[in-house]
Amino acid sequence: MKPGNVIEKKGRIYQVVKAQHTTQGRGGAIIQVELRDVDSGSKSNERFRTDETVERVFVAEKSFTYLYTDEETGNIVLMEPETYEQLDVPKHLFGECYVYLQDDMKVNVQLYNERATSASIPTRVTCTVAESEIPMRASATPQYKKVLLDNGLTVQVPKHIVEGDKIIVNTIDHSYMSR
Repeated sequence: MKPGNVIEKKGRIYQVVKAQHTTQGRGGAIIQVELRDVDSGSKSNERFRTDETVERVFVAEKSFTYLYTDEETGNIVLMEPETYEQLDVPKHLFGECYVYLQDDMKVNVQLYNERATSASIPTRVTCTVAESEIPMRASATPQYKKVLLDNGLTVQVPKHIVEGDKIIVNTIDHSYMSR
């Protein structure tokens, strides 16, 4: 079991978030796994013996285009570029990265029986600086400052970045990459 794998357990579909292989004294080896229920988004921790069989589910990965977020249901609405079919994806499948979604952004979705099991966005996204402190000239101040982006996130950037600048942000660790 590796992070990203999708398994079926007791009739439910889970995605492996974390997996750690450990051995205990005289006992057999076990795998401590953090699972995310695909339907509800809830997480749980499970232990599996290495001799236990687990049914792995094979998923298809497809590229979609972001259309909008449905405020009533809280779902993200995506469109398949070739067929123009729309797909509603629960917001929790994107994790914390859903704030980076922008019009016409390409996203990848893993599907099992035409049902979304996970979704991911590009690792580099261009954002606009909404609020920025005025840079100080004093050399004793730190070389970085915090700015507020148009999507509501706060990131550390070099002092020369000002309000209105477009910057590239790493969506994995929410850090500044370049201008």
